[in-house]
Amino acid sequence: MADKLQQNARVPAEMGGMRFDQAASSLFPEFSRARLQTWIRDGQLMLNGRIAKPKERLIGGEALALEAELEPQGNWQPEAIDLDIVYEDEELLVINKPAGLVVHPAAGNQTGTLLNALLHHSPALESVPRAGIVHRLDKDTTGLMVVAKTLSAHTDLVDQLQERVVSREYEAVAIGTMTGGGTVDARIGRHPQQRKQMAVVDTGGKRAVTHYRLVQRFAAHTHIRVKLETGRTHQIRVHMAHVRHPLVGDGTYGGRFKIPKGASEELIQALKSFPRQALHAATLGLEHPATGDYCEWTAPLPEDMLALLAALKQG
Repeated sequence: MADKLQQNARVPAEMGGMRFDQAASSLFPEFSRARLQTWIRDGQLMLNGRIAKPKERLIGGEALALEAELEPQGNWQPEAIDLDIVYEDEELLVINKPAGLVVHPAAGNQTGTLLNALLHHSPALESVPRAGIVHRLDKDTTGLMVVAKTLSAHTDLVDQLQERVVSREYEAVAIGTMTGGGTVDARIGRHPQQRKQMAVVDTGGKRAVTHYRLVQRFAAHTHIRVKLETGRTHQIRVHMAHVRHPLVGDGTYGGRFKIPKGASEELIQALKSFPRQALHAATLGLEHPATGDYCEWTAPLPEDMLALLAALKQG
């Protein structure tokens, strides 16, 4: 059964001249502009008791009445999949995603995803866009993700991501010995030939900025800490490959496997058998949607990356 919303607001005089949808966005900031426009068109958000167009200009003093139903946002099915919950309250949920878990249903992955698990854990998420998922991790990347549990939290977290308020730091193991940290500022778009892949592009694409610093150097690899300034698809993997330090285990962007000089048989096997890109979302920081307080969470390195680092130390 859909949840019902009932809210009222009076347009202040200083909003005279604004469009109906613009004023509604200011008076009901917990909802996105697109959602408010839909409610206006559907007659669920009324102006002085009547249906009005989103572009109608206001003079001030009008009464806005919102009576809307939060309809299910998709036909996805809840599934009992274990979640590693790091934090949860009424507004948000922070999970530590394991390797192998797809975030959102898509062609070939309609079930068994994080979204299906979230709907089982919190059925009310069916009324929130994408069951509250506001950012993604690749299937084989581990670590922290935040999920919005309410519409207002969803709007707030999407805004924070767009405004680059959310802090995201990753740990990764890259191929090659780096001499120091740095920044990659290179636009990312679809690969011109391999359409399922991303690539650094000269024209088009979206601006992407990745900062990295050294944690530990090994004979032919480097443990790095990476901070995202933007959040593009496969950004860290594409950028590190671009600077010729692809991530260990990255079958898409890592190129052909090469045996490091002087490596022991144990290390060679550890590198060959590492089943995924060595990338973990270790730290997540954001402003709490309800309180505005800065919150930060950390997730320790998973067992497979700890074992990889131990093998690298042994040589």
